[in-house]
Amino acid sequence: MAAEAKTEMLNKVLNQDGFIAALDQSGGSTPKALKLYGLSESDWSGDEQMFDMVHQMRTRIVTSRAFAGNRVLGAILFENTLDREIEGKPSSRYLWQEKQVVPFLKVDKGLLDETDGVQLMKPMPGLDALLSKAVAQGVFGTKMRSVIKQANAAGISAVVAQQFEVGKQILAAGLTPIIEPEVDIHCPDKAEAEALLKQALLAELDKLEAEQKVMLKLTLPNEDNFYRECIEHPNVIRVVALSGGYSRDDANLKLSHNQGMIASFSRALTEGLSAKQSQEEFDSALDKAIESIYQASKA
Repeated sequence: MAAEAKTEMLNKVLNQDGFIAALDQSGGSTPKALKLYGLSESDWSGDEQMFDMVHQMRTRIVTSRAFAGNRVLGAILFENTLDREIEGKPSSRYLWQEKQVVPFLKVDKGLLDETDGVQLMKPMPGLDALLSKAVAQGVFGTKMRSVIKQANAAGISAVVAQQFEVGKQILAAGLTPIIEPEVDIHCPDKAEAEALLKQALLAELDKLEAEQKVMLKLTLPNEDNFYRECIEHPNVIRVVALSGGYSRDDANLKLSHNQGMIASFSRALTEGLSAKQSQEEFDSALDKAIESIYQASKA
């Protein structure tokens, strides 16, 4: 990527009001995303057709008049989308060149089974090749997700250590990692898990070199402004919030109580969109969703 474009993208993510759209549902979560969009498994046959349909859904979102860089700072894609085109351009280049939306790429390969109250990321043997492809496609950053289900100190420490280890590999490739240690909203001791997580995050952030800048994607905390120290850390570009299963209204309300955090919603962004809507109905519903998330991110 040209240094000038990378600087423009960084300035946008750092300084502009807005949020990051998470359009990165992958193999396991795609059927659910399509079902919420009004399509059932009887509407497609096999993975190839399923991915065609989800790409059509994402294309409809991204090409909508409601979706643009004045309110949407960035969008997270998954590899299948990166390999496809939108209106004749590679998806990542369409986002930046046509919409001024910064492209990110989901790089994790899913989760291992739960151990010590957490789910670590599966191994990523092809990560270097994927990062090279992302750089070649003008992608700015990456995202990778782990899940914390219990306030288990050993498990949370392992999640954060793995996230930062891979994060440094991503930084070395010239990309900005979004580190996402999600705390399950149904975690029985969520506040305690968040306390352990913040401690582990700050310890890892303090070990980074001055030029190693990362983003964090975190579950909306039980205590308002709980992650302020992370938001203000010199090695953190931005802290974004996942909706985590909350409805859009609930997620927006919680987000508005956390100054300095912005949204990176997936299901809460697409809530209310349907394949059966006319273009006018679809654009109107998406505009309403984007505006509500934008305002909550500004609060």
